[in-house]
Amino acid sequence: MNVNGKHYRTIWMEGSSVFMIDQNALPFEFKIYKASTYLETCCAIKTMITRGAGAIGAAAGFAMAQAFQERTNNKKNPWRQGDTQKANCHEYATEQLSFFENARLKIEATRPTARNLFYATEKVFTAGLKSPGAAMAEAQKLANENIDEALKIGEFGNSLIKKGSRILTHCNAGWLGFVDYGSALAPLYVAKTEGKDFFVYADETRPRNQGARLTAWELQNEGIPHKIIPDNAGAYLMSRGMIDLVITGADRIAANGDTANKIGTFEKAIVAKEFGIPFYVAVPFSTIDFSLTDGWQIPIEERDEDEVLTYSGPDSEGVIRTIRMASPGSAAFNPAFDVTPACYITGFVTEKGIIEPNKISSFR
Repeated sequence: MNVNGKHYRTIWMEGSSVFMIDQNALPFEFKIYKASTYLETCCAIKTMITRGAGAIGAAAGFAMAQAFQERTNNKKNPWRQGDTQKANCHEYATEQLSFFENARLKIEATRPTARNLFYATEKVFTAGLKSPGAAMAEAQKLANENIDEALKIGEFGNSLIKKGSRILTHCNAGWLGFVDYGSALAPLYVAKTEGKDFFVYADETRPRNQGARLTAWELQNEGIPHKIIPDNAGAYLMSRGMIDLVITGADRIAANGDTANKIGTFEKAIVAKEFGIPFYVAVPFSTIDFSLTDGWQIPIEERDEDEVLTYSGPDSEGVIRTIRMASPGSAAFNPAFDVTPACYITGFVTEKGIIEPNKISSFR
């Protein structure tokens, strides 16, 4: 995506540092966050400086590559110093492997629902056991594949968008949620380049407001007509015949097609089915977890209650401040995701084409 005339990826790696667009600062400020160590990249994933299935996967892959680089470049590392006798001993090899395994566990603990995160760490960890260079190459490969997948998702999904289509989205599955182009918004971007006339309603997506802050920012940046709506307005719009298509992303999909996505997605799917509105989920195959038979097995991340109880934004002087917006003394429950059963999903828009939920398992 281009921002102020310059093309950016959402996340990239240079040397031993990972750079990412700071999504916590958007839409009020566009800035780049630098993570110099794998633990800093872990923190960026956990605190949602970078977010979205594809971007999380890329970040996890880069973090794993950083861990291999950091251990190898450590001045006290006898492998680096050429102490052949000690480097070849079993005790040292065990210590080395333990470091990498612990790093992998720390990375995977940052966002436990996101399948792409586990997919990337597994791939880069396996490559890193050969060499740090192999880990870096694998992480870069996964990031590039994420872009290619998003482009294909956009091309296949474009067929769903007709002239005059009114589309409802939930959360943000655009360019910021991938390394580039996005998943749920990728078909919209392709449709825009083809000159199609359509309109987007973006759920605000509480409590982090990804729709109001990120999806809306992306759509505005691309010149796509849109309006932000409250999360609980979707049923009203659908009942009034104001929505023709619902399209979302996903963070993990079970083998039977049950889908975990940002909390509130399940409600939209139920209402869409009630009114006969197509409900599509746009994802690359790396988001599908074939080891899980159904959605009940998907781990659901629970985040800090402050995300529900407080809100951050600029004051009249442009200073970002956090205020409490709920009753003092009240606690909050903050599940980050819900699971939409496959029976409510019309189809999956993937890099392999549009697939019906009951066909997912055949790609195992």
